[in-house]
Amino acid sequence: MNNVAIAVRPSGLLQGSDLSFRNDVVAGLGNRMKSLPAKYLYDAAGSALFDLITGVEEYYVTRSEIGILTGSGSAIGFLFASNCALIELGAGSSRKSRILLGATASIGAYVPVDISGEFLREDLAKLRKDFPHLAVYPLECDFTKAFELPEAIAPSPRVGFFPGSTIGNLEPREAGHLLQHFGTVLGKDATLLVGVDLVKDRHILHDAYNDAQGVTARFNLNLLRRINRELEGNFNFEAFEHQAFYNEPQGRIEMHLVSRCRQEVRVCGHIFEFSPGETIHTENSYKYTVNSFQRLAERSGWSPVGVWTDNLFSVHALVYR
Repeated sequence: MNNVAIAVRPSGLLQGSDLSFRNDVVAGLGNRMKSLPAKYLYDAAGSALFDLITGVEEYYVTRSEIGILTGSGSAIGFLFASNCALIELGAGSSRKSRILLGATASIGAYVPVDISGEFLREDLAKLRKDFPHLAVYPLECDFTKAFELPEAIAPSPRVGFFPGSTIGNLEPREAGHLLQHFGTVLGKDATLLVGVDLVKDRHILHDAYNDAQGVTARFNLNLLRRINRELEGNFNFEAFEHQAFYNEPQGRIEMHLVSRCRQEVRVCGHIFEFSPGETIHTENSYKYTVNSFQRLAERSGWSPVGVWTDNLFSVHALVYR
């Protein structure tokens, strides 16, 4: 397993996204059912760990999506207008965008949008070497909130790219709101490619989030390390364990951090009590059928124009009306 470098944030007053992180953590840990937004799993260390997760044997999601994009890249690219801008929402690694960039000559610009600026910059340094003639305009921001696209791509047709089944991390109603938000950002007649994980055998789902190497556990526990580092927390990592299971009635994988004992934790001067077995709910991953996701997209202002699947995973093409 590779070592993951952790950037140390200087002390001082919290501003901007740091303040939002603090407020969300304090509010989430203060709830009767403790929870934290999944987006905070993806700091630089978390993003690097998730990149490792995509390579473990049990985690089929990335292999399936890459297989679909590789095998159907030309057909997908046929939907793109000439000289379009590919806008990857929650970019992280550009691994999947590279497949589209290699499959079609229609892409004139690439706009990766990600909350983890450090990870984004490291990845783009490699991308620019491999695609020296591609115009690249990175945006470091939270794509779930309002943001402005670069003026340089204003004349270009827009293709949004939201891979990895990230849409499944949201409650279905929230997922619909996010799709509406993407429509507002990308504009009328924009195309959106969305990766969507499919309903399947519960054992396959369970193993995908409980890999034998424990990489997913490290990814989940890294959130506590981030809180300690950035918010003056004193979480004892040995006192918590990773838990992930398929909640079939809800149609989702749930990921939790479970307290092993009765304990108190301090974060930003606040004290939070944990009883044995009490959890922090850190992530959901909803699973859809092709039809159920298309219905969600239609209710959110998008028209389905194509879908590619290997029966484990699906890639949907939508157009904003």
